[in-house]
Amino acid sequence: MTTLFEERKAIITSNYELLLARKNEEIFSASGICCRHKHPVLTRDHVPLHWRFDFNPATNPGFMERIGFNAAFNAGAIKWNGKYLLAVRVEGVDRKSFFAIAESPNGVDNFRFWDRPITLPQTEKFDTNVYDMRLTVHEDGWIYGVFCAERKDINAPDGDTSSAMAAAGIIRTKNLKIWERLPDLISQSGQQRNVVLFEKFVDGRYAFFTRPQDGFIDTGKGGGIGWGLSDTIEKAEIKEERIIESKTYHTVYELKNGLGPHPILTNKGWLHLAHGVRNTAAGLRYVLYIFMADKNDVTKITHKPGGYFLAPLENERLGDVSNVLFGNGWIADDDGKVYIYYASSDTRLHVATTTIDKLIDYCENTPEDKLHSHLSVETINKLIDNNQQFMKKL
Repeated sequence: MTTLFEERKAIITSNYELLLARKNEEIFSASGICCRHKHPVLTRDHVPLHWRFDFNPATNPGFMERIGFNAAFNAGAIKWNGKYLLAVRVEGVDRKSFFAIAESPNGVDNFRFWDRPITLPQTEKFDTNVYDMRLTVHEDGWIYGVFCAERKDINAPDGDTSSAMAAAGIIRTKNLKIWERLPDLISQSGQQRNVVLFEKFVDGRYAFFTRPQDGFIDTGKGGGIGWGLSDTIEKAEIKEERIIESKTYHTVYELKNGLGPHPILTNKGWLHLAHGVRNTAAGLRYVLYIFMADKNDVTKITHKPGGYFLAPLENERLGDVSNVLFGNGWIADDDGKVYIYYASSDTRLHVATTTIDKLIDYCENTPEDKLHSHLSVETINKLIDNNQQFMKKL
């Protein structure tokens, strides 16, 4: 006679394997810039069963879930030994996030988590929560992970149990399994939630893209994508920080913006993927946008298409924090194909695919935001005028 343990274990295991083996076909894109894929690449249901269930029938006769998970999202990305690897933010039902590596043979489906989550070493000040790791293969020979380390604000008034402080935590590895923790980045401009390490030395120093802000949530007088150099990585400190991409009134990055993953070098320049935030009557709206910088100066912006590149659509708008897209990982293959990993509504992780050539075309030939409604109409009319001769032939 089959026990309840055996029956439930068989059903749950079968459903889990079907989920992980599911093919993820490309969806036709009307814009032609990139193609979403039908299914999320990772969700809370992809979390390994042996992280969730007690497999001992004596202590878990009903095969009940013992450790619950809420979300899998906001992943750094790297191509490593021919595999597509994601450093995923996994959130438990206890609201604590941690990092875990998931691996795929093709970058769009069949993602499986490694056997254990990342064991993250601590500094003297323990992290309360961690999230949104960016991965960088640096020319110094290390793979670095830079992430947000959240801790309670010790200066918060009595009774305030939510005020927090954000710092840029730094770890490094040679094999993506054993990680060394370095001291948090020090800057002179308030809190740092979105920091990316550049892959190359600049004037012999380590270079960081930053996102300075006054508070944990509000940017205040801060905001924008910053840039700063540190003499060392072992005790990283930015003494001078400048904004290279500002938040701007009545744009998709009006309230705040920050770099997503590490930029990609092309023969035309550096491609940057960033997130932009604006306020709405329904709350904050996060979208992704792209710009390109000079190939000899990653901070010198040469092309910036107007508006967003990707925004939440349909079911992507629903989740723990609705109406949000966030991306902190992408992979460019040697053949020019690009895999963009983006999360929707702080709940699940998706992939969109495109090519280097398409992204360059998009950057070079898409009109910029001219910041006024009448100038937007002027831009549309210019395209209509240019198309008149071709439309007559239709």
